[in-house]
Amino acid sequence: MFDIIHCSLRLKADPTRRVVRPFHPANGSNGSDVRRIVDYVAALDEATAGDELERVLRDFDPRRWQARNMFDARFARIEAELGLGHAGLSEVRRRLIGAFFCHAHGYAAAALTNPGVVPHPDQSGMGRDAVRIIISLRAVGEGHIGSVAFREGILGPGPVLDLMPEPPFATAADGAGDPGGDAIAIHRHRDSSLSGTVLFPMTEAQREGLEDLRLVRFTHDDGAVEWLGTYSAHDGVRRRPELLRTSDFRSFTLAPMSAPAAQGRGMALFPRKIGGRYAMIGRRDNATIVLMTSDRLDAWGEGVPLLSPVHAWEQAQIGICGSPIEIDEGWIVLTHGVGAMRKYAIGAVLLDKADPSKVIGRAELPLIAATQEDHEGYRPNVVYSCGAMRHGEHLFVPYGVADSSVAFGFVALGELLAALK
Repeated sequence: MFDIIHCSLRLKADPTRRVVRPFHPANGSNGSDVRRIVDYVAALDEATAGDELERVLRDFDPRRWQARNMFDARFARIEAELGLGHAGLSEVRRRLIGAFFCHAHGYAAAALTNPGVVPHPDQSGMGRDAVRIIISLRAVGEGHIGSVAFREGILGPGPVLDLMPEPPFATAADGAGDPGGDAIAIHRHRDSSLSGTVLFPMTEAQREGLEDLRLVRFTHDDGAVEWLGTYSAHDGVRRRPELLRTSDFRSFTLAPMSAPAAQGRGMALFPRKIGGRYAMIGRRDNATIVLMTSDRLDAWGEGVPLLSPVHAWEQAQIGICGSPIEIDEGWIVLTHGVGAMRKYAIGAVLLDKADPSKVIGRAELPLIAATQEDHEGYRPNVVYSCGAMRHGEHLFVPYGVADSSVAFGFVALGELLAALK
């Protein structure tokens, strides 16, 4: 096994973590419930409306600014969508109407897992040996709904991680688009930090969850930088690959991809084009990792086989963790393997830099494997990562443990490269 520098810090599922989410009535298309509630609030006298709003806000104390802002935003959306024409309502009544179309959701009550990491777009104030980062997480809460949460932090100097504090109450990103359609635009609330923002399912295809976001900092041919993330949208029956795009982590677009070679989970983009084409690795089945190339980010073909199981610890299943990591020697790709008793491990391979269809190195032993302490949890015997990044002479690897907590480790690049030859 590798000599991993483990951080003492762990993130865990937390039933106290709540988020204010928009509530959409079941018959929202015709607006009957919405209009009934608006008419009810409009008929209240000002004192009664004020007392009712105060009772609602007490539930969110001391975070009233977030609740008020969400209530205001929800009223504005309801008014715009249905043309209510209640612009003359007092601020109290507008907020109370907005409150009827929000709800609190325990977004990380069941599990917090499958992390990935990318450099933060804001590197102001960072010294040469430190970098600000964004950790993405799969949070599972009420109703087994999967969402995307974030934590901001700083790596370094050296193999050290410090996480920024998260606010006591999170806010759901809101969006525009047809919930029954495909592409949708969502926006972080102007007063919410990224560490206090959660991305929830918003379309029918996403209804049961957004799963396993694999982010990468992508550099386009003209030098423009964008953060791209592949993930799996789940409607309760089927999963389909989708793509998240953002340049600032304030505004995001979510849209489906066509990728017959990897219809389930496990697709990760290279951080730049290879030979003039976009490139991505994915899992075709439990025994085949493929390399795909395309002229478009939203359409991918079958790809060519790249890896299959070799070692005992990956015979039951093999897949990829996150995006390939570019170093002088080639592309490091972290894989996940499943062995006997469904025990998970994280391995590594090295691909040729100019032609990533060539595997030039493969570690015989896993970097990280489930241990005795990982036998209990939401999913026992699981260690799983959705992306690592280079930091100086180390590889920083966040990984989920039994789908119940998130751990962090640093692997020395020199030791890893020696094992890949």
